[in-house]
Amino acid sequence: MRNDFARTIFIPLFIASAWAQGRVAEPRYEFGAGVTGSFYDKKTFTATGGNADAGFDKGFGASVWLGHYMYPKISGELRYDYLRNDMTLSGSGAKASFGGESHAVHYDVHFHFADSRSKVRPYLLAGGGVKMFRGTGEERAFQPLSQIAVLTHTTELTGLISVGAGIKMQLSDRVNLRLEFRDNLSKFPKKVIAPNRGSGGDGWVNNFTPTVGLGVLF
Repeated sequence: MRNDFARTIFIPLFIASAWAQGRVAEPRYEFGAGVTGSFYDKKTFTATGGNADAGFDKGFGASVWLGHYMYPKISGELRYDYLRNDMTLSGSGAKASFGGESHAVHYDVHFHFADSRSKVRPYLLAGGGVKMFRGTGEERAFQPLSQIAVLTHTTELTGLISVGAGIKMQLSDRVNLRLEFRDNLSKFPKKVIAPNRGSGGDGWVNNFTPTVGLGVLF
């Protein structure tokens, strides 16, 4: 009788303990960092003095993120991006450039095509946040094409929409290699690249950011 009672009490406890240990051992969070390319499309500015293409030169940057694996195929991620892209203005045989950078903070949801036990996990992502554009160059008395637009040493904050796709490859029990391509859309920063007595820079600008990074699971 005592043995039966002991089995009734301790066997379920043993099973529950083993299940709990398995749950604790399974990674639920990811901290990662990566290097990023940065490519923007252009906008056309029009004025009585002519037309010019305005935007950002190709650049580079870095990202860090903290992810939470909430469900077998769905995770959420808080991310920070730092990008360096010089501002440019070109047209009528002239060109102006000005140092620039951006900072973005956004939250994305990842929809995986394989569960957390898979070695290779393709995924789609979508999210949103805020982005700050900042001119870092030195303003001068004369800037080429200033009759059309001016590249300024100022800061502008705007909303951000992020969409993309990627793949996570498990290098070990606790380390992932990530390859990712995303489009970070935001309003064109018309205070940083300011039209001068004309029009231009209306609507959204695409920022394409291929990223390679490593994530540590815990």
